[in-house]
Amino acid sequence: MILPITQFGESILRRKGREVETFDDDLQALAQNMVETMEEAEGVGLAAQQIGLPLRLFVVDVGMLPDDELDYSLDGRHPPVELIMPMAVVNPRLHTGGGQPLVDEEGCLSFPGIRGEVPRAPSVILEYQDLDGAPHTLEAGGWFARVLQHEYDHVEGVLFIDRMETRQLRLLDTKIKRLKRANRDRGTGKPA
Repeated sequence: MILPITQFGESILRRKGREVETFDDDLQALAQNMVETMEEAEGVGLAAQQIGLPLRLFVVDVGMLPDDELDYSLDGRHPPVELIMPMAVVNPRLHTGGGQPLVDEEGCLSFPGIRGEVPRAPSVILEYQDLDGAPHTLEAGGWFARVLQHEYDHVEGVLFIDRMETRQLRLLDTKIKRLKRANRDRGTGKPA
């Protein structure tokens, strides 16, 4: 089922997610709906806050890239990407690796039409649970690490614009304000 995606200006995007405690069919169905929503929107990640739920849950799918272009290991192994994608990440804890931050362009399904340069750590270690509650450790670098950091920020109530440098934000200021105003007004009954 395709779910509505929350947009910048809706307060849920600033809420830190609460831990998922129940691993059941409802969680499986929620994750499946999130994957379908992400795919329909042509995204590579979607967090629970983006569908209106303050949970520590996100889904990602970087399977469109060939396995040899992705830098990762899952539980100390390198399974083929098509076997692990799309991936549901429950109750994540993220640790960034050392090294100079890499700056690259990002977009966000909650910010349609807005893209900007964001500095991110070049590598991460992500500890999380799968939909059955089993623990995993994912190490990733490059673009995969960027996607994980972006989605992890969502479950922490942090948005990609919060990571942008001031100069970049100034360039996007008018678009961001317009989007926020339109979504705030939609919730109050005022014309958008």
